[in-house]
Amino acid sequence: MTAVPPPETHQFKLGSCTVTAVRDGANVMDNPWEIFGSNQTPDTVRKLLEQNFLPTEKFVNSYTPAIIDTGSDVIVVDTGFGEAGRARGFGRFRKGLKAAGYTPEQVTVVALTHLHGDHIGGLLEEGAPAFPNARYVAGEIEYAFWTDKAREGTPAEGGQKAVLANIVPFAEKMTFLKDGDQIVSGMTAMLAPGHTPGHLVFHLESDGKQLVMTGDTANHYILSVGRPDWEVRFDADKMQAAKTRRRIFDMIAADRIPFLGFHMPFPAVGFVEKQPEGFRYIPKTYQLEI
Repeated sequence: MTAVPPPETHQFKLGSCTVTAVRDGANVMDNPWEIFGSNQTPDTVRKLLEQNFLPTEKFVNSYTPAIIDTGSDVIVVDTGFGEAGRARGFGRFRKGLKAAGYTPEQVTVVALTHLHGDHIGGLLEEGAPAFPNARYVAGEIEYAFWTDKAREGTPAEGGQKAVLANIVPFAEKMTFLKDGDQIVSGMTAMLAPGHTPGHLVFHLESDGKQLVMTGDTANHYILSVGRPDWEVRFDADKMQAAKTRRRIFDMIAADRIPFLGFHMPFPAVGFVEKQPEGFRYIPKTYQLEI
């Protein structure tokens, strides 16, 4: 028999909150320049990867939802692929939740940065709500975009179908957020459009400690954080996405606070330092342990 290891989890304290990162899965993808730096030459992308001791022809894309335990709420931020991704090795968040000591019934809030499939696929389990006692929060602009019939017959139609299947059933239990709205005490939403029209980031503060959940604001720690102006294939509005990357990571760098990025190398938590062409990514080590 082949043993399947449990999902990778990483837990740390942020003030009086406990934050757990869970690796929903990861995959190796070819030709990084086809996704990152589409306004650059392939050789320019290869050169930057090589300078950073990374393979030039492939990259690893990781997917990291998170659990925030405030003591009064258990908040899931994004849900991963869910059961639809398990045949490909994804959809491991549910097991990771249990490995971290939580049951799906304990989750009180599900907060969605945006409505792409790798973030909303875990909302349902065998046709029933995966988190039966939770309330749900998502962006007002984001929901309006994906449920608009104007998406039909466009490249966004596939994404719309996923939203109709996974999000619309929860609409009555969903709070639609605007910029600055509070999710729970100490956790607020910030509009960060570009990747999708209503993409949000979440700012968490507890006992003077801060963390920003950046979702898909940047999707690679070198090719996107390091070069925020490089175009990304999956960004709906590439110019807006670049402006948002600059704005969000300027804030994170200036305040010297950690962030959790959904596609950053696991455990997906780090800091950034501003540099002339972008930002230097510094992975978290023991800063939040002492």
